[in-house]
Amino acid sequence: MTRIVASDLDRTLIYSAAALGLTMPDAEAPRLLCVEVYEGKPLSYVTETAAGLLDELVRTAVFVPTTTRTREQYGRIHLPGPAPEFAICANGGHLLVDGVSDPEWQAAVARRLAAECASLDEVRAHLVRTADPAWLLKERVAEDLFAYLVVERALLPDAWVKELAAWAEARGWTVSLQGRKLYAVPKPLTKSAAVREVARRTGAEEILAAGDSLLDADLLLAADRSWRPGHGELADTDFEAPGLTVLPERGIAAGEEIARAFLVAGRHG
Repeated sequence: MTRIVASDLDRTLIYSAAALGLTMPDAEAPRLLCVEVYEGKPLSYVTETAAGLLDELVRTAVFVPTTTRTREQYGRIHLPGPAPEFAICANGGHLLVDGVSDPEWQAAVARRLAAECASLDEVRAHLVRTADPAWLLKERVAEDLFAYLVVERALLPDAWVKELAAWAEARGWTVSLQGRKLYAVPKPLTKSAAVREVARRTGAEEILAAGDSLLDADLLLAADRSWRPGHGELADTDFEAPGLTVLPERGIAAGEEIARAFLVAGRHG
């Protein structure tokens, strides 16, 4: 049986130093493998055990990294094992096949965005106009598809986030806060739609998935079986879905457990 394993990356499988969540004494901490370097410095990690599990996973299943990262940001990640044939970037905006964005998928996404939601220009202008320089660090557009802000999280008012979410909802967009990044993403731009396209192309009969943020909710709902860690937006909102396993582990330990769960599920059907 062909099985797709579609997983979010940041704070699901891979972790920055700030997100490791290690609680044991340093002498007992797991060995870590760096899987991403940015500007000459190590940025993201998996445990050494998770690295072995991921290497086996890539060789035994249709493993599909499924991320909100841009193609450029995804390109910095080097997971153990062979490069996956398929990857999903920009929250479903780009379907990579052997590292190249599929033009037919790009065109289909563009048609949906034009028909179903407010323009990127309108949303970006609202973000820039209403954000407070006291907590706004950077403002960015990703792949000409969605916008995000890098913020000083401790100073970011909850009320502003709620007001933005309501404003965006009325225009067909969704808001997600992940670490220091606040994303504004069109609702038609989903990881699940791209994963379904991979399933169609591969003839997959089962989808396994994992994720930690609100932008992963549609992916977990579309999967036959799924997992979420004990941290993140989905944990904070007690998100549930059919076939979902809620893991108690937090931080990089959860990433290792997710990789293990994918492998076990594949072995036992």
